Amino acid sequence: MDSKVKIIELKPDTVEHIRKLYNFDNPGSLEDAVNILNEWVQQQPHFNKKDFSSRYLETAIISNKGSIERAKLQLDKMCTLRTLLPHFFGKYSVKTDFGNLYESVHSVMLPKLTEDHYRVNLIKFYDGEWSTSLSTNFYRYNIILAEYFRLHDYVNGGVLVADFLDANLMRIWENKNPGQLRQALSVLIHGYIVRVKGIYILADSKIIDGIVMLFKQVISSKMASRLKVLKRREDLYEFVPKALLPKDYGGEERSLKTLQGKSYYLIL
Repeated sequence: MDSKVKIIELKPDTVEHIRKLYNFDNPGSLEDAVNILNEWVQQQPHFNKKDFSSRYLETAIISNKGSIERAKLQLDKMCTLRTLLPHFFGKYSVKTDFGNLYESVHSVMLPKLTEDHYRVNLIKFYDGEWSTSLSTNFYRYNIILAEYFRLHDYVNGGVLVADFLDANLMRIWENKNPGQLRQALSVLIHGYIVRVKGIYILADSKIIDGIVMLFKQVISSKMASRLKVLKRREDLYEFVPKALLPKDYGGEERSLKTLQGKSYYLIL
């Protein structure tokens, strides 16, 4: 692993644990599964991209709980979404192409895993401007982030934390675009995410009720059942180990701003 990706940390037993969890602990079994998936990819005439690395195909299988068939469905869905929603994809520089996005929101994957090998995605909204164009760049950034971690990470699933405590929720609500949100979540959920352990929204304004209702309309009932609204950052410690969190949240990790800065170079 080169210096650009050292922000990603795995536990010593992560890869072995996850492979065993999905019955890939026998020598050669995972390689066989990757070969089967790759052969299928090469036979798909509608795929614009077929040169997936073995690592990418392996993590696609792992993220789909070891199922080759589910990995096929996910890759096929992603190919379709890239065709139907091209405005979310492209060659962007996350450091220079998204304007003042990072004055309004930070989105990072925390470096350390939970004890059960889940990666925490922490999104922090600030009291900055919010608009449809800013939303589009926010979704583009997170899709790029998801694509990068699909290639380089090795996890059992994800935990999402969205912090609105310092945000101007009225401004976000007034500039909401339900159709755009539905499209972006379709890309992220169907294209990258399968196993979500929990979704934790930090907010103390009643406006969050409308945002949560909108969010629940575009996710599965199973995922919605794992969503909780918390009113204080301290309440998060019950669900995410405090030590994993940035210093801003009372944890031991580098500050959120520092982690966001490292993410620029991670996914350039």
